[in-house]
Parts: sequence; structure tokens; C-alpha cells
Amino acid sequence: TPGRPARAVSEAREAGFEHVNLDLIYSTPGESDDDWRASLAAAIEAGPDHVSAYSLIVEDGTRLAARIRRGELPMPDDDVAADRYLIADGMLAEAGFQWYEVSNWATSEAARCRHNLLYWTGGDWWGVGPGAHSHIGGTRWWNVKHPAAYAQRLTSGVSPAHAREVLTPQDRAVERLMLELRLSEGFPLGELDRP
Repeated sequence: TPGRPARAVSEAREAGFEHVNLDLIYSTPGESDDDWRASLAAAIEAGPDHVSAYSLIVEDGTRLAARIRRGELPMPDDDVAADRYLIADGMLAEAGFQWYEVSNWATSEAARCRHNLLYWTGGDWWGVGPGAHSHIGGTRWWNVKHPAAYAQRLTSGVSPAHAREVLTPQDRAVERLMLELRLSEGFPLGELDRP
């Protein structure tokens, strides 16, 4: 609904939330650079102190993937997505946001998303909802994806967990490298040669 994100930011502030985020998706079919600039301007004007901007990913099994496969819509172009990312970085930086993770900008250290920082630094977290992932002490598990299946399991008193994996020390080391490279601080070079 046009205007709803700005109203949501205002409502969150009025409810007493100290930090407010807006998520944006770019490179959607039919979007122009000017459309993306307008979306960013509206988000900035709404007054959040954190913005997440993600390039559209076409997931297998979705209606969008089927429409692209049938040729009804074009597949998002990687070069266009890269240009839109640069537009986001420029506009957000000009508005006082600092980039701290590949897809995230915040107006202060305190406004950074502490929950997501747990993902990127190998911390522990509980995910709630359909398809949500959790990680505790090197064990990762995820819930069933479909909302109806998730609800049915909860109603039946059955765990909504779909599967799990126990990460080896090598798995954890590779993930740490991969995820910390997403952060503005990067990965400590001195640890690259560690076993």
C-alpha cells in the first residue's frame, strides 16, 4: 500500500521503539532506476535509523519463477542490480546512514541490527515462524516452510522443525569466513592461515 511504510515507521516510533528498520527489495521486474531512487527517498523521508536493501532473488517454485520461465517477465539482471546497489549506497550515505553489512545501513552503531549480527558472527539464535532457521552451539535447524504445515504442526503439538545439521569445526570456520566478509570490519587476515 503506497505510504504504508512511512506510516509504519511513525507508528513504531509512537509506540516507543527506539530503533526502526525498513526493508527494501530492488531489481524487481519493471522497476527503473528512477523508481528505485523514489523508493529510497521515501524510505529515508520516513525516518528509520536502519535500512536493509536486498536484490530480488527468484526462488524456485514461486509464481515469479514460473512467469520468468514462461517468458512473461525478464529475469533480474545482475548488472542492473549492481547499479541499484550503488544508488542505494550513495543515497543512504548522503542521508547519514553508514554501511556495515552487504545489505544493511544504520545511522549509528546502536541502530545496527543485533539479531542479524548474530548470524554474521556465528552467534546463537532462535528462529520463529515458517521456514525460520535457528542455531545453537553449532547445531542448526529449520522449520517447515509452508505456513499451513507450520500451523498444523503447532496445533497438533508437534515441533515445526523440518531438519537439522550439526556443523563440524571446518564448517563453522568456512561459514565464519564467508559471513564476516559481508561485514564492513571484514575477516581478520591473520586468521586465514589458522587450521
